[in-house]
Amino acid sequence: MGSSEKAGWFLVATGFLVNLCLGAIYSFSVFRKPLEDLWKISATQSGLPFMVFLAVFAVMMAVAGSLIRKWGPRKTSLLGSILVAAGWIGAGFSPNIEVLTVLYGVVGGAGVGIVYGCPIAVTAAWFPRRSGLAIGLTVMGFGLSSLLMAPVLTSLIKTVGPLQAFLYSGSAFLVLLTVLSLPLRFPSKEYASSATGSTQTFSTQSGGDLRMSQMVRTKSFYALWFSYMVGCMSGLMAVGIASPFGIEVARLDTTLTAFSISLFSVFNGVGRPVFGVVTDRLGPRRSALLSFTMVFASAIVLYLFGEGNPLVYLVFFSMLWLNLGGWLAMAPTITKIFFGSKYYSENYGLVFTAYGAGAIVGTFMSGFLRDVTGTYLSVLPVTALLTAAGLTVTLVGLKPVAKKA
Repeated sequence: MGSSEKAGWFLVATGFLVNLCLGAIYSFSVFRKPLEDLWKISATQSGLPFMVFLAVFAVMMAVAGSLIRKWGPRKTSLLGSILVAAGWIGAGFSPNIEVLTVLYGVVGGAGVGIVYGCPIAVTAAWFPRRSGLAIGLTVMGFGLSSLLMAPVLTSLIKTVGPLQAFLYSGSAFLVLLTVLSLPLRFPSKEYASSATGSTQTFSTQSGGDLRMSQMVRTKSFYALWFSYMVGCMSGLMAVGIASPFGIEVARLDTTLTAFSISLFSVFNGVGRPVFGVVTDRLGPRRSALLSFTMVFASAIVLYLFGEGNPLVYLVFFSMLWLNLGGWLAMAPTITKIFFGSKYYSENYGLVFTAYGAGAIVGTFMSGFLRDVTGTYLSVLPVTALLTAAGLTVTLVGLKPVAKKA
């Protein structure tokens, strides 16, 4: 392994640590009950910062793409890091849930949206022929974050209260993310050219370097966006209902349910490099079909056999979380395969809006169906139908872009 390749893997590790900090959003649930008790608010109100955060996160990814190309990943990441810290620190001084939603959800979400794309763009540039694995390892930190952050934040909340926990965490993120942003850089043109000459994989089958305006005129973009949205919807739905489903439907006790969330987090993290490798080896369409088949089977089995069955719950919710992680590695890799490297940060920023749409659809759908039917089981047939639509779109439209595009 040459010194340049070592530098690339060092940046993968740096990106992993960046995502470990950013992924603290997946631990927001530990704040909800303390905030409800502090301000005497409803469960719906306590979930507002989380929902707004995810929506702003997705929108800012689209905006940040052009910043990365103009400013470079280091300066862009530093800007986002300041906003992340400002959101968390500002949340510590919030007088009510509305102000916290603005500071944590809007400001903090914008910061994460700006930072998140930086290590992905860097990794994709350093590994043009093995981008699936490298991107998967980079974003794995986001999925594994709750394993570390949930107990840390829970301990902080018990010690100093929820608002001070936001303040202390934001101060730590300011230092950590600033330091981790400094090494981020794109490779030299000479290294990029030599790396492109290495072993052939699916990661090289690009239709050329398409600008965003060209990308949105292709069927492949809409097929990828819809597939990504459905993949994120099913996964984020599983994230949102995992705990109540375990207690209400599978009938686990609270201790085993808490353990199950940690187990699912591992699958969420591991799914990223696993499906990154799968995409490198099998290509976009086959990897997407594999994921949708697993999600469809999980939804059907959980609907038919999940009630009162802890084993079915543990196995198939693990599979749903695995596939959420998988799509967060597949989508950026497929974006690079189909639309090239030159405008990658802008292009993937737009593709990533599918994540925000999936978060909103999954969150509202699961809550609405639970309220109407009285059980979370009703979410599963709808998930299966949407996944079948994703399978169909993948078969018909998820194809490499023709060179003439």
